Amino acid sequence: MSLDWTTLSDAELATLSIAGRQAAYAEIMRRHRQSVFRVVRACVGEADEALDLLQETFVAAHHALSRYDGDRSMRAWLSAIAINKCRDWGRKRTVRRFLTFATPIGPEAEAVADDQVGIDDAASDRQELDRVTRAISALPANLKEPLVLRTIEGLSQAQTADVLGISEKAVETRLYRARRTLADRLAASGRSAPA
Repeated sequence: MSLDWTTLSDAELATLSIAGRQAAYAEIMRRHRQSVFRVVRACVGEADEALDLLQETFVAAHHALSRYDGDRSMRAWLSAIAINKCRDWGRKRTVRRFLTFATPIGPEAEAVADDQVGIDDAASDRQELDRVTRAISALPANLKEPLVLRTIEGLSQAQTADVLGISEKAVETRLYRARRTLADRLAASGRSAPA
């Protein structure tokens, strides 16, 4: 008799996964991959990078599964890991940018970069989504993270505070500032965009 993985709680799946049942972890990934991807995509602003970080998040979560508290939300726990991976990515990106400016780039390296929007992103709705995603990813981490967790992922204020290790009042304040900053930046970029 085989288990119906979909009927098990996240805590039960974690226990079975620790015991070596690969299908249990596959179910955890199936349940949470979309929400984790949205968190990562909103934090980094690039779909390809987000896919890589999604994989890194689930690999790290699998290694840390023995530290998962079954009374805690799996989604919130995975979101915390994802945000840490995004922070690591941001630090590495900063170092790469510094090194790029420190060493001259030859014409052959510049030919590799293609800043054009892909053909599948040509629709105006898709461009607007990309514009908003880039604007969110450009926010400072202390504003971006609560906005992504609370607004995009729909975590409660208490869960968001728990993931970020801040008070619920700090979440509220940062959300207000993030929304205001985002609205200002989108309005400014809308005015400067060609009509």
